[in-house]
Amino acid sequence: MTLRRDEPTASGPESPSRRSVLAAMGALPLLAAAPPAAGASGAPAAAAAPAADVIVDPSAARQTIRGFGGMNHTVWISDLTPAQRDTAFGNGEGQLGFSVLRIPVHENRADWSRAVATAKRAVEHGATVIASPWNPPAHMTETFVRGNQTNARRLRYDMYGAYAQHLNDFSGFMAENGVDLYAISVQNEPDYAQDWTWWTPNEMIRFLRENAGSIGTKVIAPESFQYVKSFSDPILNDPQALANLDILGAHLYGTPNQNFPYPLFREKGVGKELWMTEVYHPNSSDSADLWPQALDVGEHIHRALVDAEFQAYVWWYIRRGYGPMREDGRISKRGACMAHFSKFVRPEYVRINTAANPQPNVYTSAYTDGGSKVVIVAVNKGASQVSQTFTLANTTASSVSSWLTDAGRTLAPQGGITMSNRSFTGTLPARSVTTFVTG
Repeated sequence: MTLRRDEPTASGPESPSRRSVLAAMGALPLLAAAPPAAGASGAPAAAAAPAADVIVDPSAARQTIRGFGGMNHTVWISDLTPAQRDTAFGNGEGQLGFSVLRIPVHENRADWSRAVATAKRAVEHGATVIASPWNPPAHMTETFVRGNQTNARRLRYDMYGAYAQHLNDFSGFMAENGVDLYAISVQNEPDYAQDWTWWTPNEMIRFLRENAGSIGTKVIAPESFQYVKSFSDPILNDPQALANLDILGAHLYGTPNQNFPYPLFREKGVGKELWMTEVYHPNSSDSADLWPQALDVGEHIHRALVDAEFQAYVWWYIRRGYGPMREDGRISKRGACMAHFSKFVRPEYVRINTAANPQPNVYTSAYTDGGSKVVIVAVNKGASQVSQTFTLANTTASSVSSWLTDAGRTLAPQGGITMSNRSFTGTLPARSVTTFVTG
């Protein structure tokens, strides 16, 4: 396996090896299946029934949304061009409206400057920047035997303090270059680290207890590759470690839908943020323009926000053949499905608790800006067009604008809809995603 996460050729996490297989399977024996949480979007019903109205009440507030975005890793692939930076982080026509950029903390300081240009432009567009390390500097690590791996790598125990300073130094470097990091991670995927640095839950807890408090920005952990709760449970159950954690970060590679909810975080993580900091879905082998497969991204984001209640959704490479931006710099169909959220559900919007699966194959979620604006995103994965009525409580809105992506249209503005008695009925074409915005 190679360090590069590149398009699937012969090796690497994005080849038809463990990672791609996991993402395709959608289930793993290492994660025990749990019953869906109450209110989680479940499997479509077998028999059709009259669609119930979706009641949207802005007072039924859930989590605050921090944003949507992706990764720019300029050691492994080329940097975004100036035009591509604007496509990613601008919010005009033909732009993705991303509000989160994730960058790597390179182990070699000579590579740190590679992240600056895109990060600065993202910040100019109002984006939040977070950073994750794959490896500490080489002199801070040691090799050990882990199962069949004889060259496994870990952070030396006597280097924990120096490593915390390394993270601080990177944060300081970015600040000196015009980018104030919102948060920094302890380690990218400590439980999927054949090609980078392994951590055990106990090692992560020790670092959080003894060293993370010296880090001058928000701290993210543990960024398990599959939202493995056995890695994050010990952190939540350790008051000292939890005190120095600001954001519980997770990746969703192959995580089954029923494992999206996290009751222990709801119980112990009060005051902490919950971010999904990396994924590609459903695979890295197909074109991001393959339809209706790209619509899976819309459902995946829906479940991440509704079932898991993540506050941020961050893709892997922003620009890739399977990513939100094609290699030619244009938005892909997968990217359009992301943009139905990212362009309209802006940072600090709040998700409203509403019907998540009002009729078979239809997934709806709603958000408010805290004022008069309400955003509703509706995904119809069915093979037939359906109508869905939405009723808004406590609103003075009289009209609704909408945008549509389906097989033949991409983020296409639709005709305005007039509300009557605080209700409107939206038409959801077969295999489509529609965003409604009240005016």
